[in-house]
Amino acid sequence: MTGNAAPRVRGGPVPFARSSDSLTHVELTHIEKRIENWIRFGREVHEQILDRRRRVFSYRPGSIFAFVRWAANDFGTVISRIDIVCAVEPGESYQTLPFVRPGGDILLKIEGWPKVEQVLRHIDAVEAVGIDACEVAPDHWRHVHHRMTAGHEPRAYTRERHQAWLKRREIER
Repeated sequence: MTGNAAPRVRGGPVPFARSSDSLTHVELTHIEKRIENWIRFGREVHEQILDRRRRVFSYRPGSIFAFVRWAANDFGTVISRIDIVCAVEPGESYQTLPFVRPGGDILLKIEGWPKVEQVLRHIDAVEAVGIDACEVAPDHWRHVHHRMTAGHEPRAYTRERHQAWLKRREIER
């Protein structure tokens, strides 16, 4: 491999990253009406443009981001999925998912456009009360995943819940 070439592997191309790199890299692709991968929320620390249809966002360990994937063929939608992921520290265990290197702690994984839309509405509701979705307690995203998987409505994330999370996080540091 030479330069910034990205080898092809199962799950998609691997963005170029130095072995000493502690960031989590997410490759985004946009091909109108075929493949649309995007970040719904997250604070990237670096963006690399690969070509006019692809770019890579990079996240620091501990960062939480939402990665949405949608793809279609001549017969219609073949995948619609949202993952809310926490970037991990080097050496920590992680789960793998396509287009995310090395992987991350998957807090929420929902498939099927109606359910993906429900998660997107939930994120909108969190942001409507003035809370940055990146700052939401990781346990809340797990709660949303489990409730939706069971076919139930997740509880709202309120300012009171958020304040409790911030205090708990402060104590844990």
